[in-house]
Parts: sequence; structure tokens; C-alpha cells
Amino acid sequence: MSIARPTAVQAECIPPLLSGRDCIGNAKTGSGKTVAFAVPILQKLLKDPFGIFALVLTPTRELAFQISEQFAVLGAAASVRTAVIVGGMDMMAQSLELGSRPHVVIATPGRLVDHLRSSHGEWDLSRLRFLVLDEADRLLTPTFSSDLSYLFSVLPKERQTCLFTATMSPSVTAIAEAPPKPGKDRPFLHLMKESVETVSTLQQKYILVPSHVREPYLFHLLTNPPESTLSLIKTQPPPPKKSRGKKSSTTEPEIKQPPPTIIFCNRPKSAAYLTILLKSLGLRSAALHSRLTQRERLTSLGLFRSSLIPVLISTDVGARGLDIEDVAMVINWDLPQEPEEYTHRVGRTARAGKAGISISFVTEKDEERIVEIETRINTKLSEYTMPEASVLEHFNAVSTAKRLATMELHDSEFGKREEIHKKKAAARNQTTGEEASVSPL
Repeated sequence: MSIARPTAVQAECIPPLLSGRDCIGNAKTGSGKTVAFAVPILQKLLKDPFGIFALVLTPTRELAFQISEQFAVLGAAASVRTAVIVGGMDMMAQSLELGSRPHVVIATPGRLVDHLRSSHGEWDLSRLRFLVLDEADRLLTPTFSSDLSYLFSVLPKERQTCLFTATMSPSVTAIAEAPPKPGKDRPFLHLMKESVETVSTLQQKYILVPSHVREPYLFHLLTNPPESTLSLIKTQPPPPKKSRGKKSSTTEPEIKQPPPTIIFCNRPKSAAYLTILLKSLGLRSAALHSRLTQRERLTSLGLFRSSLIPVLISTDVGARGLDIEDVAMVINWDLPQEPEEYTHRVGRTARAGKAGISISFVTEKDEERIVEIETRINTKLSEYTMPEASVLEHFNAVSTAKRLATMELHDSEFGKREEIHKKKAAARNQTTGEEASVSPL
């Protein structure tokens, strides 16, 4: 980690946090929000290094692991101990970790509540001095409201609280504008000065294409990426494959791999389908979605971070806060359901002042969505054109790969698992309220 000078959110938020004030920080993706709350926490921890000192809540497991890595780097000299408490991991191992009283706990709300309810007093949060809600706009939604209400009720009242977000949602705005509690100052508020939510170094494009022929266009885009991304190609090709003919000594060259690219889909089934499709076409790819085990999700991220595979196909679990170096291109296979999610998706590229490109597939179903997105980001997307004749050269190969991917998904009964998860999600949603009933501040 190399920081030559603080970003705006760091320069504005670190001093008030060090002085003891609550804080709400609003800044673009890739602007260093994690450092803005980690540095004050670590500075104050040195004065009282005992017990669970800080709790960082995140909406996704992958973001929790990433924040833990940044705390480990920043706090290495002070031997800071962290614990990541998220779903999909062994509960007993996590209980033992919490019992050893780490300095900083990074957690998703649901799993932390499970531990609190089953701890039997073996550990507690009574000495907690910092509470952080990272990606606060996502946490302050009905999905997390029940768990947050429970957490706010058991956390000590005398603590510092900070909310960080790239999107000032109505729930975050309401907290910022609410009168402070007796004896407390109004929280320090840092807002983005720019009206545009995406960075100026990001090229934002769209491709007009019928929904049933997106696959050939995606394959052509990946094998013929924009010229501005070519310098970021990192994946080394393996040795050429020998041809199947027994007498022939010729070799079949490996297909040209794209620069580091994240493809976003709206559903886990779509991500699984595209992963199988691209693999059968010779493009090395890995999936990241909620139907994978946590070990599989971390493996996919690790392969992508290390450039062993150049394409990560993800649902919105990979859109929030992940900081992966030198992502050259973000592709929206599906436009997001909510326009603010577009900001988070394309924020995976063009980070820390670097250039990047996002390309969104716009189908006959997406006219309203693209208008909402452009209104939200206050920017017009420009059209990205591809030569149709070149796209259609691989039409037969792509059509075969589509059939194979569809058959493999069918044989794996992925659709049945989807229905089970939908029923479970619907049952959970019936038990949650519309907003967190207790304010974090």
C-alpha cells in the first residue's frame, strides 16, 4: 500500500474522527474510504489495545475480507489482530476467534447476530469504541434492518460511529439531517463536491444488441478488446495444444485472452451460464455469485487477482467496494435493476486515477433503465460499435457453446436450487421491516 498524499475523503474525515466526532463520508468508489476510517481506529487503538475495539459492518463477504487485509497492512507494526465474521464459514472456528478478543471485527450483520445470540457471555462488545457501516446505503435497507436493530440495541452507547458510502441514499440522508441526541454533536458530514458519481478517467460506452444474440458480441468484444486496454493484458498463455490428428505434428494456438475484465449479471444462473459458455470457447473465466460456497468465491477472486484467469463473471456481490488492481474493463451483460448499482459496478475499473472502460449491453428491454442510469450519473453513454461481419465469423462456434452451457446448467439442476433459494429469501423478507428501527448514531 503506497499513499503519497491523502484523498479528499481522507483529508476531510480523519481529523474529526481523531477528535472524537461521529462522521458520515460520501465519496466516489476507489477514493480510499477504507483508509479514512482505518487510520483513526488504529491511532486510537494504540492508546487502549484491549478487547474488541472496533466493529466494521459490510453488506458482502468479499468486502469484509478485503477490509481485513487493509487493516492487517496498516496495523502490521502494531500487531493488530482482526477477525472476519461472515456467512459460509465454520461457526465454531469463528467463535474461537471471537473468544480470543481480536482488536477489530469485520462482519456481515446476520452472521454477527448469530454469534451474539449463541455466545453465552463468552465474549461481548462492551469495550467497543468504534462502529463503522461501510457501504452504508446498502446496509440501511430492509434486507439488513432486523439484524442492525438488534446490533444497535446491544452495542455500547458511548462509541464513535461512522458511515461511509458512495451513494447518499434517502436513509443515509435522513440520518445526516436528524437532530443529534442529547449531549452529542451533529456528525461531521463530507459530501462529494462533483455532481457526477463516476470518475472522469472512465470511458462509458453501450452496445445496442438484441438480447438473443448478445453472446457472439460478448465473445468478439473479449477477443478483440478496446485498444486502450491492450497494455493491461497480463494472462500468460499455456503451451499450445497438440492437434487431434495422430500423424500431424502441428499445434493449435491458444485463443487470445482478454485484459482483466469483470462481467456483471443480475442473476447467479446467468453468471454460471456465461462462465461455462466462455470456458467452452477457450476464454479462462471464473464465477462469483451467492450460489457458490465461500471457499469457491474466494478461490475465484484469488485466481482473478493473480491474473491466472482474465475474466471474472459476477453478480452484484462483486460490485461493492472490491479493490482489484488494474481491472481494464467492466461489462454489464445485464443492466442493473437499480441505477445506483451501475455506479458501484463500473467503479471496479478506473480506480485511483487510472483509466478504464465500461461497456453495457443495451437490449430491447432496457430503454427505460439506460435513461435512469444516465440521469443518475449525469453523463451520457456513447455507443461502442463492432463490425457485424467480424462478430458473425464465430457465430456457429458460439451457438454450439450456448447449447453446451444450457445443457450443463440443466443437468446440474441449477434452476431447482434457484427456486429453493428464492423461497428462502421470500420467507426472510416477510420477517424484516422497511428500515432499521434504531439509528446507528
